[in-house]
Amino acid sequence: MYAIVEIQGQQFKVEQGNKLFVHHIKDVEAGKTVEFDKVLLVDADGAVKVGAPTVEGAKVVCEVINPLVKGDKVIVFKMKRRKDSRKRNGHREQFTQVEVKSVIA
Repeated sequence: MYAIVEIQGQQFKVEQGNKLFVHHIKDVEAGKTVEFDKVLLVDADGAVKVGAPTVEGAKVVCEVINPLVKGDKVIVFKMKRRKDSRKRNGHREQFTQVEVKSVIA
């Protein structure tokens, strides 16, 4: 059984036991459970339910493993040719690591 769920504006394909890095969720602690109810599609052994826009009564229950994980450094480099104009900037995204405990459909 798997589901397509929308978390923090991104869509993820989740199954029980998967570990995901989602955009940082504020005010969560390690070991707490988080429920996501924007389930767009559920496949239960070949029986596919597609929501319009979401599947009624379906939700994904996750446990927070690490509330704040810093991602890889992203370098933003802008340059205009022959103008001696260069700009170098960078940042590190912040994620929350969760593990999918169950998919309820």
